[in-house]
Amino acid sequence: MDHKSKTSQQSPSTVYGVRLLADARMLGVVFMGPVFALLLLAMPAIAQTIPENASAKSYGEGWECNIGFRPSEESCAAIVVPENAYATNRTYGSGWECHHGFREVDETACVTVIVPDGGFLAPSGEGWHCLRGYFKVDDICQEIVVPENGFLVDATYGSTWECGRGFEKAEDSCAAITVPINGYLNGSRYGQPWSCERGFFEQDGLCEAVIIPEFAYFDDASYGEGWKCQRGYAASGAGCQVIEIPANAHLDRSGNRWECNRNFQKSKGLCVLNN
Repeated sequence: MDHKSKTSQQSPSTVYGVRLLADARMLGVVFMGPVFALLLLAMPAIAQTIPENASAKSYGEGWECNIGFRPSEESCAAIVVPENAYATNRTYGSGWECHHGFREVDETACVTVIVPDGGFLAPSGEGWHCLRGYFKVDDICQEIVVPENGFLVDATYGSTWECGRGFEKAEDSCAAITVPINGYLNGSRYGQPWSCERGFFEQDGLCEAVIIPEFAYFDDASYGEGWKCQRGYAASGAGCQVIEIPANAHLDRSGNRWECNRNFQKSKGLCVLNN
């Protein structure tokens, strides 16, 4: 009996088993192929050398030192926390910080912040400021000497002093302000500290009375003579003279000059037609 006849005489169950075996081998090739590929890709990562006190990075390649250690060439060295400092337990930075009241020196030590007399420790704990009534001079707080008739004030940088009302600075003291008769303190921080009463004007450091001529009235403007002429009068020297209004003219808005009517113009003290 030839081979072909033998094959044709095999039972259906035998043929089905052969097919299952072939399918299983094919599935093995399909599924195991990617697994082997992944293993090949992972081999460099597995093969890399991770030093003691280090761990592989959670992403990318390479490694990083554990908390409490910092890179030192190809290894991880323990962080040395100096005296008066504490470990930050962070993977970046120096790994330590100074306690409150101490400051870092040369990135290796923590020294005490020395607060001078008249000063106080800054809220940061790394420096100091002067108390009110003191100002900083190099490494000390120098007391502000407030003169008689003066008082402390807070400035942008520290404290200083000013003189009380009625006094002005004269070097390191407060001198009384001399207010002339018929004058008063004006409270100005700049310029002359006093002004003259109404009806008086300053002249050579005194307050002189304003002499109002006939046909005038008192004017409290900060400039001028202290008086103005009434309407219909014009200033002439120390008095007021009546205004002579020519024909075809009228008093202007101020009342102390005249101007020509419309369609007229000034010419030699008169108002002539504007042709």
